[in-house]
Amino acid sequence: MSAGGGRAFAWQVFPPMPTCRVYGTVAHQDGHLLVLGGCGRAGLPLDTAETLDMASHTWLALAPLPTARAGAAAVVLGKQVLVVGGVDEVQSPVAAVEAFLMDEGRWERRATLPQAAMGVATVERDGMVYALGGMGPDTAPQAQVRVYEPRRDCWLSLPSMPTPCYGASTFLHGNKIYVLGGRQGKLPVTAFEAFDLEACTWTRHPSLPSRRAFAGCAMAEGSVFSLGGLQQPGPHNFYSRPHFVNTVEMFDLEHGSWTKLPRSLRMRDKRADFVVGSLGGHIVAIGGLGNQPCPLGSVESFSLARRRWEALPAMPTARCSCSSLQAGPRLFVIGGVAQGPSQAVEALCLRDGV
Repeated sequence: MSAGGGRAFAWQVFPPMPTCRVYGTVAHQDGHLLVLGGCGRAGLPLDTAETLDMASHTWLALAPLPTARAGAAAVVLGKQVLVVGGVDEVQSPVAAVEAFLMDEGRWERRATLPQAAMGVATVERDGMVYALGGMGPDTAPQAQVRVYEPRRDCWLSLPSMPTPCYGASTFLHGNKIYVLGGRQGKLPVTAFEAFDLEACTWTRHPSLPSRRAFAGCAMAEGSVFSLGGLQQPGPHNFYSRPHFVNTVEMFDLEHGSWTKLPRSLRMRDKRADFVVGSLGGHIVAIGGLGNQPCPLGSVESFSLARRRWEALPAMPTARCSCSSLQAGPRLFVIGGVAQGPSQAVEALCLRDGV
């Protein structure tokens, strides 16, 4: 069901985190928002773990992470939160995997990744955790796919991705994991591939029409969207510089093809390094960096029913490089960079969910 227009959305402001941070790892479990690790004001990875009780709007300090890290992946497995990979205090990728036991308030070490990695993409299905790609200590992008079996506490290898990358966007749709974009070193990846969980095979889909770094990606109603980003010059265009764009490209899963939407259907603002999500029949784009000297506070939505962009209420705290998490009718925007690492925790909500 599609929500009607910008007035269907509002911001909910939560108490700020006790610790300001960027590249924090976030998870939602049984009415609690967990924020783990990240980088603080000193620019070093943190071992700090905090949780917001959504009912009482109060923050509690948790036992610190055994391994300080930033940019890790997190997966909720029942009453546990599994933290995978990331980068440590000496800027090296991490192999350590640790689980926070919610009922006991403590951490346990789990089987390590076969190879240390940052920028790992994770997906949970039927109690199994799939870890895809990453960047190793040699800075080379990885193609490995591993699956974690909690009962046996072990990682098993699966067929590798056709295109090695780190920091990719992943979507679970039916029995397939879709992997879009990511990076190889400083270069954005345009590959779009799908792993069939039943057949254990990869399928290459047509690549993204344009090469953009720090784009936003979302899936809704059988389509994958790639929005904005920093456009990279072509291989023969030596004089062009990267520039912010408001591009909108859409892949139809049924028809198997990309459509680059016309100028009239591009985002209102050119932006990169922003939060994107799907709420109430809308694709929403929040904050990020643009041509202005400071982070953007603007928010806009693309109505899937009306096929147009609309302005939404601005962010209470303009930021880029935020962590995000969708929980029911709320899209949380957590930490990030304002004038420095931020403590802000805010959620864009459908009004019925405020």
